[in-house]
Amino acid sequence: ARHSVYIFIFMCLISPQSWLTFAPVADQTAQYLQVSLNLVNWLSLVYVVVAIFFSLITTWVLDTLGLRFSLIMGSWLNMLGAILRVIGMLNCIPEWAMFPMVMGGQTLCAFAQPLVIFAPTKLAALWFPDHQRATANMMASMANTVGLLLANIFSPMIISYTSTLFMLLLIYAIPAVVACFLATVGIRERHPPTPPSASMVTSSSEPFLQGMKLLLTNKAYMVLLVCFGSGIGVFTCFSTLLEQILCVKGYSNDFAGLCGAVAIVFGVLGAFLLGLYVDKTKKFTEVTKINMCLTSLGCSVFAVVSQLSEQKVIIGAVCAWFGFFGYSVYPIAMELGVECSYPVGEATSSGLIFVSGQIQAALYLLLLQALAKPMADSPLSVCVTGADANLSWTVPVLVMAGLCTLGTCCFVGFFHTDYRRLRAEATASPNTVTDQSTGGDTWANSTDA
Repeated sequence: ARHSVYIFIFMCLISPQSWLTFAPVADQTAQYLQVSLNLVNWLSLVYVVVAIFFSLITTWVLDTLGLRFSLIMGSWLNMLGAILRVIGMLNCIPEWAMFPMVMGGQTLCAFAQPLVIFAPTKLAALWFPDHQRATANMMASMANTVGLLLANIFSPMIISYTSTLFMLLLIYAIPAVVACFLATVGIRERHPPTPPSASMVTSSSEPFLQGMKLLLTNKAYMVLLVCFGSGIGVFTCFSTLLEQILCVKGYSNDFAGLCGAVAIVFGVLGAFLLGLYVDKTKKFTEVTKINMCLTSLGCSVFAVVSQLSEQKVIIGAVCAWFGFFGYSVYPIAMELGVECSYPVGEATSSGLIFVSGQIQAALYLLLLQALAKPMADSPLSVCVTGADANLSWTVPVLVMAGLCTLGTCCFVGFFHTDYRRLRAEATASPNTVTDQSTGGDTWANSTDA
């Protein structure tokens, strides 16, 4: 039965490759498609825009139609988008139509992303007992992050070896097709035969609209929504703009991709350690607050060292710090959102936090790009698109650090909550799950996939 979980993790690996296909090679993409860097940034920003408007529907789909339907639908959208991107780069396509077709493919992939990104908390609650949920959420969420790692590594590598955007998109389309096939034929179980925890038996999720009302009137959840959403927005800016920030100071695309990869590797390591620790101690709030503080410190240091030339070791170390404390806290914060909002559906509570992050990411990206001003002289620049890419990022990275710090301070000062799901499980009868295992029809009828 657990093979569905592994297919889900594989899909998480594939999904973000579409989002970050172009960001690590933004200047070359602008050159191949004959468009400006701002339009290339929209190939990433479209994910933010789609997530904002599509996410409420996604949370309803996950909590109402179930995990199985959502993953299969997401895999098909992702595959069709990947194929359309490849078609857009064929020689028979006129030059004026190339960017719109690639953008169309990106948009289809963007519709697929929330169906996968919102699912880890649902997966953890549906398939795993309470002492394994944080680790399960970590594995699913960090599989998604490893997908970002692959994009950071392989996009610059493929472009440098093939010198063609068509080959880059073709290579990325292959795993998308494989993931779609595996999801369609392999995900068969809607839920495990017996409930893994008391909370899956003693309480059903609130109806969608009622759940939304409960979330919007929950003070602790709203603080988490705004403050951690700000952190998601900052990390989206970091991932999208890293290559553009570093190339002006003489750092190659390969080095920028390596920095992104280092941040993700350390993020996965940190998430693994945090998942084990939180599963044992249940200290969701303390871990989230400490990590957000250390992330803000790393962001502030990055704002300074990213403006220095010939400092690869220091920049790499700061990116590792930024990733270790920043990326790693994501699954813990999502579990914290479920704990403070129970019995609202897991996809709804985590989905709204993601939507908040995407809204703030869109605003931050527009703000940071507006603050980046052309430089009169940039002798160190290795940005291949010339004057359009030779921008001063000194002010934008300082603003990014300030936004990260502001969100952290507000969260540390104002977030306080009770762990409602854990409390419900502690007060439930110890024999609830055992008794329920003999009534499979009741479990099947009361729980979505």
